[in-house]
Amino acid sequence: MLFRSTTYRGFEQIMVGRSPRDALVITPRICGICSTAHLYAAVCALEDAWRIAPPANAVHIRNVSLMAEIIQSDLRQTFLFFTPDFCHARYAAFPGFDAVIAAFAPFKGWMHLETLRYSRRVIEIVALFAGQWPHSSHMVPGGVTAPATVRRIVDAQSLIAEITRWVEQRILGGNLEAWLTLVHADEFEHWVSERPAAALTLLAQAAWFAGLHTMGFGSPHLLSFGTLVLPEPMASRSHRMASGVRLGSDAPLVPLNPNAISEHVRYSWFKPHPGGGQHPFDGESVPDYQPASDRYSWAKAPRYGSDVMQTGPLADLMMDGDPLTVDLYRREGGNAWLRQLARLRRMTKLLLFLRQTLDQLAARIDEPHMAPVPLDIERDGQGAGLLTAARGALGHWISIREGVFDRYQIITPTAWNASPRDSDGVRGHWEESLIGVPVSDPEDPLEIGHVIRSHDPCLVCTVHVLASGRRIRLGV
Repeated sequence: MLFRSTTYRGFEQIMVGRSPRDALVITPRICGICSTAHLYAAVCALEDAWRIAPPANAVHIRNVSLMAEIIQSDLRQTFLFFTPDFCHARYAAFPGFDAVIAAFAPFKGWMHLETLRYSRRVIEIVALFAGQWPHSSHMVPGGVTAPATVRRIVDAQSLIAEITRWVEQRILGGNLEAWLTLVHADEFEHWVSERPAAALTLLAQAAWFAGLHTMGFGSPHLLSFGTLVLPEPMASRSHRMASGVRLGSDAPLVPLNPNAISEHVRYSWFKPHPGGGQHPFDGESVPDYQPASDRYSWAKAPRYGSDVMQTGPLADLMMDGDPLTVDLYRREGGNAWLRQLARLRRMTKLLLFLRQTLDQLAARIDEPHMAPVPLDIERDGQGAGLLTAARGALGHWISIREGVFDRYQIITPTAWNASPRDSDGVRGHWEESLIGVPVSDPEDPLEIGHVIRSHDPCLVCTVHVLASGRRIRLGV
């Protein structure tokens, strides 16, 4: 199995030779879905290079924007992209098929329509603090451009209360805090059995009927850069949800070592370099399109040491030790269904964290939103911005020389998951996750769609380069 990415973005090349602050305007345009995350990563990379520490209020405001963006993305991925597959005629024998159609049919089902409405509502929180979405520019080295005000906080709290009520009534079928106390798989099964009309129950039953708990395992190695940096790190952790690496299904969590990250281009359409992988600080992204060769993808092959990694909500919750996710993982492994359930589980955690963060902002509203930044701070150097975006681990690595970028490297979550083979010919995670998946109709490979969409792929919003010269939009 080969996964061919025909997307060439080229932002790494666009940034070379530009002023460092240009990254604040250009890199959010990398993606129309997670532009806040790219802005945040770019700002963190500049702050790392220039040794700037933002004040606590700035970190809270940044986290509010990022959480709102992730919640929106997780809702839309689940109920606009993932669940419509269960409306396929192939599942007509499912006893709950009529209820699935009524809930998840595109632009007709009640859950589809309500998700359109409420996912728009949650992104209003970003607009309150950032002025616009997507492609906001409210984060700058040293803080944010505007402070939190009583009006902004109260309006955001009202939005979160409205969205939480909807999530409780229509998705979970019960109290958010009670849902987050579930620890064991049997508790989850009891929860959904008592709430037959909830969207979560319909999704779970459809996924079980389709056998998603038996397919799409892929790499057992998990990676998270940590979710939501703490403005005042504790001795035990620096993020609200822990960063870390797990090298194998039964392996313990180990601390993240950013120096172990590398990118391979042996099977990618980029200029080759000697040896195996290169660390992003040393890497380049010079296009070298040769479709007649054995290279087959615009994606590079990120690796952690020599290991193929999986990133995303499942990795985030496993690194953080979420007991329900850990118990389900131990019982059934990292399958396509658990990957999707983890996305909803993380979304509900973020709703709670968002409410708490707004309360923290309200309690310290008079504190500064910008650190003092000397005029001569824009020195040459290197920096990295690593964080968790909607789809998992996102990193920006920068090098500044003579006042401009001489290198800019980006590894997106989908690059980790959708990588081609590396220098040793080892398959990427998506490629591995499709090995052994039964496909009942090769002309309509619905099962492949389930597995790939469980990762929330992000390959559809940029230029597509094909040998034929035609421009198309991929289905995943």
